[in-house]
Amino acid sequence: MSYRANITAACVFGVLGSLSCTAAFAADLVILSNQGAIPGVRELAAAFEAKTGHHVTVVLPDDAALEQRVGDGTADLVTGNPGPIAEFLAEGKIVPGTVTPFVLAGLGLSVQEGAPKPDISTVEAYVAALRAAESIGYSRGCSGTNTAAGIAELGLTDELADKTTLTEGGPVTDYLARGEFEIGIQQTNIMVDVPGTEYVGPLPGAMNKACRSDVGLLAASKEPEVAREMIAFMTSPEAAPLLRRTFVEPFTP
Repeated sequence: MSYRANITAACVFGVLGSLSCTAAFAADLVILSNQGAIPGVRELAAAFEAKTGHHVTVVLPDDAALEQRVGDGTADLVTGNPGPIAEFLAEGKIVPGTVTPFVLAGLGLSVQEGAPKPDISTVEAYVAALRAAESIGYSRGCSGTNTAAGIAELGLTDELADKTTLTEGGPVTDYLARGEFEIGIQQTNIMVDVPGTEYVGPLPGAMNKACRSDVGLLAASKEPEVAREMIAFMTSPEAAPLLRRTFVEPFTP
């Protein structure tokens, strides 16, 4: 039974006493978020809670947990880059017609705390910084794919190959803080203000290839009505400034 049906039944039979119907039967919504979108998703979840009284839990699952939870009824929404979301849709795990782009996250560069900050204000300066660095790290996800595409456009793939590390799990800044490479590149929204690292700035010009994240309603959701409300909120004008607080841009068709 949906939360709306529960509210109606409870109010009709008078079991709430002095509690309001909305407060007593607020829904518990669970969002499975991808790493690249999670700062913005958490910001939106907090605002949606304050606005509606529903409780929203944002989870960053590992790959195995994600595969399980998208279909076992323990979550309501999933966010991710277009490729993975399309796979879940094809598998019947996302309700058709609910996939909605909501955010674009640009790429940035960081160094270990206390290290010199390279000039990356222009594409030419970025090339020089890549060549001068003793080691470079970026992920295998969307940000890494886009970083590699930019490096290929610059004709530097072979030149940089021997000093490039592709990270496995966890943000690039984790590796950077441990000193595993000299400069790290990933989405700005998960690189700013990370202990042990210092954010240098966004990649310049065409090198700043943004990663898009979409949200979709899980077919196994126990709160589909509230989940649809959350999707609408995530793409509303009210959400735009909240997303920008986390160094991303709301998706604009």
